[in-house]
Amino acid sequence: MSTTTGQAPTADGNRIAYRLMQADKDAPRIALVHSLAMDHRFWLPVAERLADTASVLIYDCRGHGASDKPSGPYTATLFGRDLADLMDHVGWPSAAVAGASMGGCVALAFGADFVQRTNGLGLIDTTAWYGPDAPAAWAGRAEKALAEGLKGLIEFQVTRWFGDKFRADNPEVVQQCVDIFLANDLPAYAETCRMLGTTDLRGLLSRIACPTTVVVGEEDYAATPAMAKVMHDGIKNSRMIVIEKARHLIPLEVPDRIAAELKHLLKQSM
Repeated sequence: MSTTTGQAPTADGNRIAYRLMQADKDAPRIALVHSLAMDHRFWLPVAERLADTASVLIYDCRGHGASDKPSGPYTATLFGRDLADLMDHVGWPSAAVAGASMGGCVALAFGADFVQRTNGLGLIDTTAWYGPDAPAAWAGRAEKALAEGLKGLIEFQVTRWFGDKFRADNPEVVQQCVDIFLANDLPAYAETCRMLGTTDLRGLLSRIACPTTVVVGEEDYAATPAMAKVMHDGIKNSRMIVIEKARHLIPLEVPDRIAAELKHLLKQSM
């Protein structure tokens, strides 16, 4: 396995920072999309568990990490096009795509818009629609961040991200997430919040034609099991797994389990 890092150009002139963990040329390929206000490091525990059997592409979405942070508006469709440009850059005609939370919205948009390039979908702790109150709620979060900074959101975030026991047992994981969160660019964070508030991908579910696995934490109240079931019901032949006693960032809470589910998805996608 070899690792390459770089920056890929997008069609609208921005740059996407990425890390490619390249396995054998005949190995299956999977791209992993991180959650809001995280970066490619979010996926490292899972990527390292997949790299023995697959080539893995992790990256910073626009507005995040070391990628460019242009002004908005942002959309899940735009983020999906960024992934297509990134795949072009690394020479991937197609791949399985998995995303968590915001990344799941991006994966879903990519799978609907690039059907022939999507070998499989992993939709993890995510939703096609946050509900009728979402525009106001997400706009409020954006405005709070702009007015008060990101530190004022930490307590709200960490209890959504992880359950009580995980936070107590894994303070270093929690702290790394907090550090990444606090390093975000405020305008880009606000634009991404507004994006999630207005995202409604329910009409795309019937367009998904590839093997799809929907995974949700039993205790996830940010993207609930009920929201996961809407996607499962709307995507033909999808699988749905509820992970007991897990909350919202389950690729970090249970990386072994998520890696196992994605390996299963890759076998289905070949």
